[in-house]
Amino acid sequence: MLPNHRDSLNYLYSLRFFGIKLGLETIRELLDRVGNPHQDLRILHIAGTNGKGSTAAALAAIFHAAGIPAGLYTSPHLHQFTERIRIDTCQLNLDEAIDLIEELRPHAEQLRATFFEVTTAMALLSFKRHGTSWAILECGMGGRLDATNVVTPELCLITPIALDHTRHLGETLAQVAAEKAGIIKPGVPVVSARQLPVAAAVLLQRAEQLNSRLLLADRDYCWQTQGDSFDVTAGRLALSTVSPALMGTHQHQNLALAVAATSCLADMGVSLAPSAVRSGLEKVCWPGRLEWLPHHILLDGAHNLAGATILAAYLNDQNLYGIHLIFGCKADKQVLPMLDLLLPYCRTLYAVRPPVEDAADPSLLRARAADQGVEAQDYDEPIAALQAARQSRSGEEPVLVAGSLFLVAAIREQLVVQTDITPIIL
Repeated sequence: MLPNHRDSLNYLYSLRFFGIKLGLETIRELLDRVGNPHQDLRILHIAGTNGKGSTAAALAAIFHAAGIPAGLYTSPHLHQFTERIRIDTCQLNLDEAIDLIEELRPHAEQLRATFFEVTTAMALLSFKRHGTSWAILECGMGGRLDATNVVTPELCLITPIALDHTRHLGETLAQVAAEKAGIIKPGVPVVSARQLPVAAAVLLQRAEQLNSRLLLADRDYCWQTQGDSFDVTAGRLALSTVSPALMGTHQHQNLALAVAATSCLADMGVSLAPSAVRSGLEKVCWPGRLEWLPHHILLDGAHNLAGATILAAYLNDQNLYGIHLIFGCKADKQVLPMLDLLLPYCRTLYAVRPPVEDAADPSLLRARAADQGVEAQDYDEPIAALQAARQSRSGEEPVLVAGSLFLVAAIREQLVVQTDITPIIL
């Protein structure tokens, strides 16, 4: 990496010291100073707790298969910052990213903009300048006060809502759902994944208040799992025996949500042929989420209780017991309940401190495992935990890495030869 590249990225990452700042005043001013690029884009806006990235990636893959270049903005990244901003599924060129950082830097310094506000502005600027008419935006943490909520979308999508980031979004599911529902705009249609009743009630109320058409899973579109494949029907679009590359039956819900979105777009006159929809669903990949690597190593960025529940269901469905679990997460998560879901499948726990601020103490994880009769050791470095797990297992006993996407990234960098380009389509 060139020195000027490193300096610019270091500046951008330094903005994280401003922490999380909820509100739209700064991003509005920042975008106004660079010509309000978002006003020239047709936008799909995605909020929710889990599944946002997979759904967004699937939509980008569908647009690509249909020959319609779309911008894609997701977070966080696994290895390279440029994974966050993609044009027609391809990562933003690093030189272009650096130019955008330096263009926005004087404005960001004056406005004391946060890391996420600047990266959001970078994405919207790059989409406009590349001439992409469509942009697919994943909310960061919330919805109502998320920097991405500065846009007026063509369509909103809500993935499953669960308790997470309660320090910022509220202590109850209804409060969290209200924050996520904040992306709904007057008269803009909304497609929702399957929700718990409390969250569904909040979405219904918000949509009714804003006169927004709300499409609900199991009522307005549906899917049926058939082993590793699924059938899906949404409006006039019906696909049978879709065989996705994404692992886990929970992904069928995320992909069905993307299908329902394409059905809505068809009603708006956007041509996305069924063959393109199928191709996108079957070719999309999302590294670090139920990703099997050679030598029986499974990576999953399950970073909250809902994600750990999905992971445990996958382990059960695949009859995966006696695993060597490398686990670590942030201290503000539901740490012990998450671990409790995975310990029944675990032969040995390698409790580790992930490369994040405010990481959970590995000794607490080790003690919890010991209480449940699971052999455990703790480590301060992910690579040390990986080495221990690989040395301790016998035969083809699987190694599972989970609890934090940052932990998954640190381990993945040791196992994958090329991480400078992370594809989202096979």
